[in-house]
Amino acid sequence: MSHPVSLPPPVETGARVAVVSPSWCAPAHYPAVHEQALERIRDLGLDPVEYPTTRRQGSPRERAEDLMAAFEDPTIGAVMATIGGDDQVTVLRHLDPGRMTAVPKRFLGYSDNTHLANWLWDHGIGSVYGGSTQVHLGPGPAVDPHHLASLRAALFGGTLEVEAVPRTHDVGLRWDTPEALTEQPPDAPAEPWTWAGPSVRVAGRTWGGCLESVAETMQVGRWMMPGESYAGSVLLLEPSEERPDPEACFRVLRVLGERGVLGVAAALLWARPPVGDHDHTPTPEQASARRAEYREAVLRAVSEYAPELVVAMDVDFGHTSPQVVLPYGGQVTVDGDRRRISADFG
Repeated sequence: MSHPVSLPPPVETGARVAVVSPSWCAPAHYPAVHEQALERIRDLGLDPVEYPTTRRQGSPRERAEDLMAAFEDPTIGAVMATIGGDDQVTVLRHLDPGRMTAVPKRFLGYSDNTHLANWLWDHGIGSVYGGSTQVHLGPGPAVDPHHLASLRAALFGGTLEVEAVPRTHDVGLRWDTPEALTEQPPDAPAEPWTWAGPSVRVAGRTWGGCLESVAETMQVGRWMMPGESYAGSVLLLEPSEERPDPEACFRVLRVLGERGVLGVAAALLWARPPVGDHDHTPTPEQASARRAEYREAVLRAVSEYAPELVVAMDVDFGHTSPQVVLPYGGQVTVDGDRRRISADFG
């Protein structure tokens, strides 16, 4: 890649880990789930550290101050987001690069946290795409083993062989019910990954994130680099729980094509898109048909702008669960011949 990005070092057992709410403050509304998430961070051998806006919906400036305080503190080993949201783009202008980059450390978050991951990427600092204390650590009787294995690699380092999950669900149990702390949500068999493009093995540093946040980044413009800056990258793209129409996804991919990003990438990983919510659970047949529409939209854009791109679709790193976390700016290998994906967390 023409733009250098490095993944900060992993943490060690006993490290202090900042737990922050850079977007929506879910812990203020569902404290029991948050408390259980903190206990599970301690079970990992880490010491969670909260900040003034971790449990209070702070202004963009206040949330930026918490981020800068966490990043510049040499005793903090990593920074974990409680959840995503919809306004993190308003936080970025309040960040001081000097305070954020003096002591590089791993940031873990997904969804709206795409904005911070991209901002760090622009400043040469890699992060981790995925993980939400409120979504993936707090609910249920235990942390899903697929998520936990990737989370351990993301925090403590190592190489992760990404495996297709056997079962999946779009949404968990409602967090305002006691069952959310003790029971597993209903799930369904997960369809296998779908591959397209040449049967070759490629490797590159990752970039991308939540598709709606990527689209917002391109609209704002100031946090987007020229297309050649993403040369050789492995693109990570995933639609959110708002379930944008497949045609809307195609249009975002089309803009990425027009900006030159698709054409210079080495591979594209498209996450399994959520197709249901608390009020509507599609049948397996309906879910399969809808996800096929997303795949068609992705391949339509790829065929126009990057026909030699290695593509794997319905990989579980997005808004469905269980979620596998991946490096953002770190090295991922996509083997279109053996149909395998591996991630290097250093």
